[in-house]
Amino acid sequence: QVQLVESGGGLVQPGGSLRLSCAAEGRTVSSYSMGWFRQAPGKEREFVAAVFRSGGHLYYADSVKGRFTISRDNAKNGVNLQMNMLKPEDTAVYYCTADRGIILSSLRLGAQWDYWGQGTQVTVSP
Repeated sequence: QVQLVESGGGLVQPGGSLRLSCAAEGRTVSSYSMGWFRQAPGKEREFVAAVFRSGGHLYYADSVKGRFTISRDNAKNGVNLQMNMLKPEDTAVYYCTADRGIILSSLRLGAQWDYWGQGTQVTVSP
């Protein structure tokens, strides 16, 4: 089993930055695919970003491309999400995910990921 713990959420003004971190416990996840999803109030959960297995290929939702950067942190057995130029519509609970065997075509499908964190709130507001 893998337990995922997110940190780094908070309140930020539009145009600001936040860095989310996710640390895994229970197993080494350096060979796992890792990702981030988010869910805003009244909306469905949506894919944000992912790093596929240990190869380093990165994938982003169109809505965050050019503003968010996902990166592995093998020293902390996890993954980070650097969020820049934040907008009010980025407000959501952000969830870290991990999966050892997920295939490339399923990265954007939340139901295909095995492990989820509890989530961290990000609020973008003046």
